[in-house]
Amino acid sequence: MILPAEPCHKPSCQFGPVQLDNPADKARGSLLTAAAAACVVVGHHACSDTFCSAESSQQDVPRCVTTQTCRAGSSWLVLLAGRESTAGSGAAAAANSQRYTRIILDSARRQNPANMGEQPIFSTRAHVFQIDPTTKKNWVPTSKHAVTVSYFFDSTRNVYRIISLDGSKAIINSTITPNMTFTKTSQKFGQWADSRANTVYGLGFSSESHLVKFADKFAEFKEAARLAKERSQEKIELTSTPSQGGAVKRNLLSVSKPGKKKESAPGDLQSPLTSESINGTEEDRGAPGTPQHSEARAEPSQNALPMSHSSSSISKHWEAELAALKGNNAKLTAALLESTANVKQWKQQLAAYQEEAERLHKRVTELECVSGQTTVIKSQKTELNRTIEELELALKAKEEELESLKAEVEGANEFKFQKDSLTQKLKESELRNQTLEAQLSELEQRLESSQQEREACQKNLRSLLQLLDSKIFELTELRDALAKMMESS
Repeated sequence: MILPAEPCHKPSCQFGPVQLDNPADKARGSLLTAAAAACVVVGHHACSDTFCSAESSQQDVPRCVTTQTCRAGSSWLVLLAGRESTAGSGAAAAANSQRYTRIILDSARRQNPANMGEQPIFSTRAHVFQIDPTTKKNWVPTSKHAVTVSYFFDSTRNVYRIISLDGSKAIINSTITPNMTFTKTSQKFGQWADSRANTVYGLGFSSESHLVKFADKFAEFKEAARLAKERSQEKIELTSTPSQGGAVKRNLLSVSKPGKKKESAPGDLQSPLTSESINGTEEDRGAPGTPQHSEARAEPSQNALPMSHSSSSISKHWEAELAALKGNNAKLTAALLESTANVKQWKQQLAAYQEEAERLHKRVTELECVSGQTTVIKSQKTELNRTIEELELALKAKEEELESLKAEVEGANEFKFQKDSLTQKLKESELRNQTLEAQLSELEQRLESSQQEREACQKNLRSLLQLLDSKIFELTELRDALAKMMESS
């Protein structure tokens, strides 16, 4: 029998209804739903497909181990206890189902970024965007205003995370992997792709310096993630021996069989079986040649760590629990103070509403008292309406008259402007006329002087002509005399 768990649907991470035949199988369905609910508690919006496969028999429904892996990096171990062969096995399976559900939800709350209880390594404020899942082109804002974006180090998983909360909602929960790249697309905007969450995050900063600091920290923690991955791979190679694989198989089967051990403490389930030990990292699952869905029943040694955890891991676990409880206590105290302030404010509003209600009640009483004068009030109302209409008509006429006066004033202003411009032009023309008259008188004087010079020149020419005529006459006489002398000789 194969029990497929349907993939989650955004924005909630819940499987579809499970319709099975017997109480034990219904318990399985409730646990699958609990795993999905755990994913919702963390604030993730997408999970990978989950399969729980096993061979069924007529006498006993077999047990299987199902791992629900969120794309944002959180894994949930769901131990599905099979029913016993007796007729009353449904109640026991239901009890185990409830216990395992509480374990899952408690683990989910501890993995919630709001309950991490750790101090951020680096924080800044920015506007958060996500790529549109349908178009893959447009940016969709996930916050109405700038929110705090922080780098965290998850010591339990030995990974670095980018987390941003808008109130109690986790809008960013991205695990930094060595293959991620932060790209600066402008002076104040950067983006990176998260393959686990199947989305692209974008951050808009208030200045370029904040963007540069965030990008530098991203590169630093990316390198640290690469080194941590190499170290974890070395540890896995050192601890992966056949003897340990057999021990893990025996321990897992001892936890799974309810006939031999009906009750187990929650710590026994949580301590030896962590999310990394069951699922491995995202890169290990996606590496070539490694099957993504292996049967835990057939090869438990490949999907689990040994059951021997030291007391230091337990103390760290309880320290983390204590820090989470302290954080929750502080949040509850703040919520209580806020609720007290809200109660005071609500009391003041209630008193104001009561006063307003009393005033309205008195007004209603007064109106009921004068209801007998309805006829007089109606006549007065009619007269008032007529008066209002007359006043409105008069007001309309006055407004039209005012508009005409405004038009006349505008025309007068225009005429005044034209008059001023013409007066200015006239003054300029008079000034030019005076200048031309001065030039004309000067030219007349020059003309008169030139005429006098011309007359004097003409007199000189006449005298020269007369002198020339006399000289010509003398030369003519001299020529005639010379001619006579030549003839006589």
